[in-house]
Amino acid sequence: MKKIYKTLKFSALTLFTLIAAQSATFAQEEATADTTVQEKPIDKPVRPAFENALLFDAATTTFYPSKSLEFVLQHRFGVIDTKDNNYDMAGIWGSANIRFGLNYSILNSLMVGVGTTKFNKMTDFQLKYRVIEQTRSNSIPVTVALYEVIGIDGSPDAKWDGTPDSVTTKGYKFGNRMSYFTQLIVSRRFNDKLSLQVGGAFTHYSCVDSVYSHDRVSVSFAGRYKFSPQMSLIVSGDFPLDIKAIKDYKIVKSNTIIYDKPSLNAGLEIATSSHAFHVYVASAQGIIPQECIMWNKNDFFHGGILIGLNITRLWNF
Repeated sequence: MKKIYKTLKFSALTLFTLIAAQSATFAQEEATADTTVQEKPIDKPVRPAFENALLFDAATTTFYPSKSLEFVLQHRFGVIDTKDNNYDMAGIWGSANIRFGLNYSILNSLMVGVGTTKFNKMTDFQLKYRVIEQTRSNSIPVTVALYEVIGIDGSPDAKWDGTPDSVTTKGYKFGNRMSYFTQLIVSRRFNDKLSLQVGGAFTHYSCVDSVYSHDRVSVSFAGRYKFSPQMSLIVSGDFPLDIKAIKDYKIVKSNTIIYDKPSLNAGLEIATSSHAFHVYVASAQGIIPQECIMWNKNDFFHGGILIGLNITRLWNF
């Protein structure tokens, strides 16, 4: 009996030792696995640099989730004019411009849009694609997006005939109505309050008067400073560059209107998860980007100021 008892005791101790060793091995493997996971955390993207995909008349690098539909209403009153007692109620009684648009997110990084504007009865088609996205670890320090706007001027055919009062339209071609704006946008979210954005763009009009160029290069900036959960101070500017190498006009007249003023904007943004409201002052009365770049004659610091309003509404499907 003593031999049997010793044998059973030895067997029990051996079994306990094996179980303990196996448990220690499993624990070590799990610890190693946990350490591996901690050493390689998932590098998530930061929150969007801007609250809204629209800032005044410019696009930001913000994208909405796929299957999101956004309605956009943009309004510019007339230039505030108090000269010669011509008080026009802060531009409200002047000539105003307005645009309605719809934007749809096909993917998280791809947006398409369509809109129509009062001036020149312009119809526009838009495309925005995110190339890279800023990450929380700063392994990717910026967000980069490509933005394209194609405009179709809806003015009467005679506008391109050279004789606006003429009944015939011998010089008319549909391609004359086309204009294009292509932009590379780079943004960075510095913290919960401050975000900045810069961009470079190329604008082309298929048909312009002989005293103007078809093409223009521009640079832009935009900024947002969030001072409350829903309100931000926002600013932006588009600056046309005077590059002689791309000028192609042939006639220069002394009375030619010079359209080379920067498009400057400053105002407030009130934003929620589904709405955004902008109230601001601006210098350009055009709304789509190529209009602001090519045809702005107002000087922000010398009486060329307008009041603008933007309203957006977002739906997720």
